[in-house]
Amino acid sequence: MIDYIVEILRDYPAVALFLTVGVGFLLGRLRYKSFTLGSVTAVLLVGVFVGQLHIPMSGPLKTVFFMMFLFSVGYSVGPQFFRALRGSGLKQALFAVLMSGCCFGVTLAISLLLSYSPGVATGLFSGSQTCSAVLGLGSEAISKLPLDAGVKSQELNMIPLCYAVTYIFGTFGTVVILGSFGPRLLGGLDKVKHATKMLEKQMNDTSWENDPANITALRPVTYRAYRVENDFFRTGKPVHEVEEYLAGAGVPVFVDRVRSRGKIFNAMRHRVINLGDVIVLCGRREYMVNDGGLVGPEVSDAKLLNYPVKRVPVLVTKDEVIGMKLSKLLEMRYMHAVNIRNIKRDGREVNPVDDPTVEKGDILTLVGSHTALTNASSHIGHMDMPTVASDLMFVGLAIFVGGVFGAMTLMIGSIPVSFGTSGGALIAGLVFGWLRSKRPTYGHIPDSAIWLMNNLGLNVFVATIGIESGPTFVEGIRAVGPMIFVAGIIATTLPVLFGVWMGHKVFKFNPAITLGCCAGSRTSTASLGAVQNTLGSTVPAIGYTVTYAVSNLLLVVWGVALVTILT
Repeated sequence: MIDYIVEILRDYPAVALFLTVGVGFLLGRLRYKSFTLGSVTAVLLVGVFVGQLHIPMSGPLKTVFFMMFLFSVGYSVGPQFFRALRGSGLKQALFAVLMSGCCFGVTLAISLLLSYSPGVATGLFSGSQTCSAVLGLGSEAISKLPLDAGVKSQELNMIPLCYAVTYIFGTFGTVVILGSFGPRLLGGLDKVKHATKMLEKQMNDTSWENDPANITALRPVTYRAYRVENDFFRTGKPVHEVEEYLAGAGVPVFVDRVRSRGKIFNAMRHRVINLGDVIVLCGRREYMVNDGGLVGPEVSDAKLLNYPVKRVPVLVTKDEVIGMKLSKLLEMRYMHAVNIRNIKRDGREVNPVDDPTVEKGDILTLVGSHTALTNASSHIGHMDMPTVASDLMFVGLAIFVGGVFGAMTLMIGSIPVSFGTSGGALIAGLVFGWLRSKRPTYGHIPDSAIWLMNNLGLNVFVATIGIESGPTFVEGIRAVGPMIFVAGIIATTLPVLFGVWMGHKVFKFNPAITLGCCAGSRTSTASLGAVQNTLGSTVPAIGYTVTYAVSNLLLVVWGVALVTILT
């Protein structure tokens, strides 16, 4: 029976992949006191175990899911990233320079101490620092050395073996140190989570709203029912006079619905309201609390209040409203029965109560009936109607553009430098996510879809790594000796610990940014996912992107320097 299942897994690698992801997530949920492996670490370990069955994996599969993950990360943090870039981008780049130099220095010291040859050292460096690009360029550098053909062949053969042995802990160790122990090294998980939430508030990040179990207690626009008893209504008043009366008393709200003689009506402009009727007033909360009995007592009329209203963001593009004071805009006829819930400008909240000037590119969140919102948005700009569907045209073309950009190679001397297709996908996510925040007329991706792209993309990538590396890990240990594994542990651990210390004590980054910078400086996307899962936030990705780009270049340069020095 077991042999039959193994044959199925070998004949259908996709089945093995889903087995790895499913069991990995199961193990990742297990907790001992405050320690848990997390899904990323657990999936990697299960992948190494399943990989012992010698299951062939499709080459492009890993890259496809990896690019999907990186795009979703970039898309999520694009607006915050470009704001952070103006402030701390240079510091993050310097952090990456120092940490990548530490990675090189530690690997060089180990290689000199243990008298490793250039091939072994190259495999150790690329695996322990999880920088696969060093494999290609290091192999090319060794192939050009003036060595005997047999010696050269032996050196080239050692590179992938040493890489396979050290890459497992290079990935696993970085994930565990940054994801599980990193927050504790920075003052404790609760303290780091609190600091992360504070940074989210500074950046107007409302990622907590993505949890469907959460709702906000604040309702900027409210709908409330009142029984008409005030003497003002003794002779009966049309809706437009009622609204003028309320506005003159400092309560600029709208009459939206009326119950009269047991029947419910929409509040048309000339509909008369009499004593004993029940009306629905809608407006901003700060005005509604000042009604002061201008109408009568508030009542709970479930049937009257149970009707649909929409909340829709509208991008300001029309010249007729640009430069207009918000109070003036609200006086326009097309804004009748339309409330402005909030205003966003360059990703930041603007308080409508302050009566700001409407600017091009502002995003006004309007609340009202579908008819009223459609009419108002035609005068203001573009209405971005919420939907559960993803703009797959946007996703596909954005990743394509990023991949093409990342595949382009720039020669610096004799060294080819590129972001790679994966790095290009990350950059595409950042740019297109930022553009989406500026011009929300295209590229809508629901939060649930982002979550799936992020988690499935990362864990399928990690599972594929584990399955592919499993067999060569054992073979490498036999060929090189167990000491190379110990050397890999040291070469991985020391730079990570140095980076955590440096980000905390020297650069004084926010703890979440420190962990993101460490993951980026080691080009370890799996550890970024682990940190985000631990903190429950995408903020660490802000520290990941700049450091990832800088280290992706520097680690390759350091790899060539390592071969040169040891030769």
